[in-house]
Amino acid sequence: MLRNKNIIVGVTGSIAAYKSAFLVRLLVKAGANVKVVMTAAAAEFITPLTLSTLSKNPVLTDFKKNESGEWNNHVELGLWADAMIIAPASANTIAKMANGICDNLLAAVYLSVRCKVYVAPAMDLDMLKHPSTSDNLKRIASFGNGIINPGIGELASGLIGEGRMAEPEEIISFLEKEFTKHLPLSGKNVLVTAGPTYEAIDPVRFIGNHSSGKMGFAIAEELANQGATVSLICGPNQLTVVNKNIQRRDVTSAEELYNWCKILAKVYDIAILSAAVADFKPAKIANQKIKKTVADQSIQLVPTIDTLAELGKTKKKNQILVGFALETENEIENAKTKIKKKNLDFIVLNSLKDKGAGFKTDTNKISIIDKYNKITTFGLKNKSEVAKDIIAEILKPEK
Repeated sequence: MLRNKNIIVGVTGSIAAYKSAFLVRLLVKAGANVKVVMTAAAAEFITPLTLSTLSKNPVLTDFKKNESGEWNNHVELGLWADAMIIAPASANTIAKMANGICDNLLAAVYLSVRCKVYVAPAMDLDMLKHPSTSDNLKRIASFGNGIINPGIGELASGLIGEGRMAEPEEIISFLEKEFTKHLPLSGKNVLVTAGPTYEAIDPVRFIGNHSSGKMGFAIAEELANQGATVSLICGPNQLTVVNKNIQRRDVTSAEELYNWCKILAKVYDIAILSAAVADFKPAKIANQKIKKTVADQSIQLVPTIDTLAELGKTKKKNQILVGFALETENEIENAKTKIKKKNLDFIVLNSLKDKGAGFKTDTNKISIIDKYNKITTFGLKNKSEVAKDIIAEILKPEK
């Protein structure tokens, strides 16, 4: 959820400033773009060089950028950010935030940002419980800022109580939940299938197809980016999952894919079946490798289970079911037949006749046909962009 997010980390004068290094490292590891703003007091606890190295950006400590008169533009920085997290937030900085006191760069950035600001207090327990600090925290919360409550434990003073800055992992989890809860697919369980299936002939050979799984993986990533919890059932492939909200299950055959989909069919809100499932499998699988010396070898084929049709039979009114059709002839007619036959909300059609579409490519060219036979055709796009078009169709208001 933090990938490609622009995040300002504000560091103030507290012994807990050492935790800021771990926080910055975790944010960068999660894919966020991080810029650090420090107060002069913070630099007494942790060096700007440390945070600059970890954030991969210069650390800002003062309005003055260099001797030539350039300045650090706090307004520009405020417009850049998707979120600002002040961790640790000292009692002094919290008081300034509550009263609009702007005597350093961090305070100026805070007053300039248009994004949500999160505060992770860190101080001794008596300072935290003092009425003035309590009032200041309530006041900055009333401004719309998020408060990440401190933990209980041993403090720098030697006392034990509340006041420890939340651990960096806890802050990351808090931010991820904050970014997720306002996304259009937040709280939705989505089932996605991707890639080919391999139907064994013998222990060595199989019946399969050229699907790479790239389209299904792109769909899964975009769904997760929009807040969904995704179950990705994928046949053999060389791809990796990025978003941690995707639970991947690897299968080989059409039967294995169906068995997982059958289990998940009870809980999905949306199912997008983009896997190129083999339509046929050998009636019998040889126990040993079939030798080339066997003359006139033939293989009897039988149909595999049609997972999409089976999900269509059990689909509930509040569930959305999307299928894919890869055709070489009579594309529109064949796709429309599948919508009705398999009880789909819409189908994504592509053709091997279109250059740049189909298996193994990084691009695709699709048409979306809904259950009312409305056809929307798109140009050739990167599969990540195609995924956005498909999900936009799902998010359209019900007709």
